[in-house]
Amino acid sequence: MRKPYILAIDDDLSVLRAVERDLKKRFTPNFRVLSVDSPHKALDTVRQLTARGDRVALFLVDQRMPQMSGTEFLQQSASLQPYARRVLLTAYADSNAAIDAINKAKLHHYLMKPWEPPEQNLYPVLADQLEDWQAANAESFEGAYIIGTRWAPETHRLKDFLAKTQIPYRWMEPDGVDDPRVRAALEGRTQTPAIIFPDGTVLERPDLAQVAAKLGLITTPLKDFYDVVVVGAGPAGLACALYCSTEGLKTIIVEREAAGGQAGLSSRIENYLGFPSGLSGADLARRGVAQVRRFGTEVLAPAEAVGLTAEGEYRVVKLSNGQELAAHSVVIASGVQWRRLDVPGMDHLTGAGVYYGAAITESSSCKDEDVYIVGGANSAGQAAVHFSEIARSVRMIVRGDGLSKSMSHYLVERIQTIPNISVIPNSDVVAVDGASRLERITVHHHDTGAREELRAAALFIFIGAEPHSEWLEGVLCRDAKGFLVTGANLLQNGKRPPGWRMDRDPYLLETSVSGVFAVGDIRDGAVRRVANSVGEGSIVLYFIRQYMRNR
Repeated sequence: MRKPYILAIDDDLSVLRAVERDLKKRFTPNFRVLSVDSPHKALDTVRQLTARGDRVALFLVDQRMPQMSGTEFLQQSASLQPYARRVLLTAYADSNAAIDAINKAKLHHYLMKPWEPPEQNLYPVLADQLEDWQAANAESFEGAYIIGTRWAPETHRLKDFLAKTQIPYRWMEPDGVDDPRVRAALEGRTQTPAIIFPDGTVLERPDLAQVAAKLGLITTPLKDFYDVVVVGAGPAGLACALYCSTEGLKTIIVEREAAGGQAGLSSRIENYLGFPSGLSGADLARRGVAQVRRFGTEVLAPAEAVGLTAEGEYRVVKLSNGQELAAHSVVIASGVQWRRLDVPGMDHLTGAGVYYGAAITESSSCKDEDVYIVGGANSAGQAAVHFSEIARSVRMIVRGDGLSKSMSHYLVERIQTIPNISVIPNSDVVAVDGASRLERITVHHHDTGAREELRAAALFIFIGAEPHSEWLEGVLCRDAKGFLVTGANLLQNGKRPPGWRMDRDPYLLETSVSGVFAVGDIRDGAVRRVANSVGEGSIVLYFIRQYMRNR
């Protein structure tokens, strides 16, 4: 395929020449650079490129142009090149214009003029944007093909696993395969779902361990002993691994599915400091994994921790495959999972129209359909905004009388401006129904006592979180809901927890077993925000150091 384009637009010719010079100096090996001195000419250029099948990877647009502002250009070009990264050039006094562009044109970044030296102020920003674009828009497709019916839970499981592990794939219905290479690979095979790998290997109805092995994912540790074993690769676990590795501690992450945790499944995170345009959960997970690996952290995934023991000074994590990881210290960052909706028909239809969490892998299948979302907190709100761009309608079913009690104010205001999102207050889903796929849901309205049956193609559930801590029952102190108790909360009437062997009280993030710490959403009393999880994952290094020095 032809190289993608970087398109620079500025009506000031001297600035435009400088931009073009700097872009060509840094990015011409992988991209073609075009510069245009008028937004109207630029729109014509974009139309021509789109008609030819060319792709624009990045727009770099000046805000102050008399014929059309940079924000207006980005709004008009979005339908032509929806996946292009959008960067605005502004003067210092134009910061409000940049904020306006974030809201109106889904701006990805803005740069202040002048940007000299480009090595410091221009190239790192644009390289980061282009890396994000390339992660979602590969030059040529070299991923896997999944062949399976949309309504088969096994198909959803495969799609979800590949998406979470950042493996590119294409999904096709069995009767919709039009690629001759795919048809040839499937000849004589009848079981679905099937997955076709780039080397031509076909696995029929595989389990995730088989897929992981074929993809070359690391599921076996490289060492016999570590300084720190981190269980869970959400924001808390990744932050912990990053700081431990940068301080020279031999660190390994054990993740049962894929990096990112609940945050990694979010369609958009907009209140994380330093990202004024927001970022997707997948982007956050991809960046985090790349960063910890850069500093030497091993990432073992998929690999599930099923047991924990204390053997003298050492802490041992047992894996589901029988392997054991010994370490000086263990950090539990295994997070939470969405609480199951216990109503008739639910188990039968999970993965066949009923999904827990954002299930971004299913969004493309919801085009022009009616989507229902159960829940009224931020995760549900972000999912509603995401699906509103694809589905015909999005209806949010909430137990309270509105969204304001559990959702951030900025998100409530945004939802109110989107015409195809509506809220069904004071209601619960009490049944789901369908033969082989979701067809109907039954909603109970508390204020009237009435039950309403609604046709539905997809139901996404966000009704609170349950800690993934059952494997620690009887080993670590948990509260009534299963969250891990840490620090001063372990002290009862001034007494340390039973079995405590240290001549000191537990540290702030330490559990009832010394040298074992808990961070992030799994911890009792945690503030369930990405920033809080990152913070706890960062500071736990201090207590690990204290424990290793003083034991």
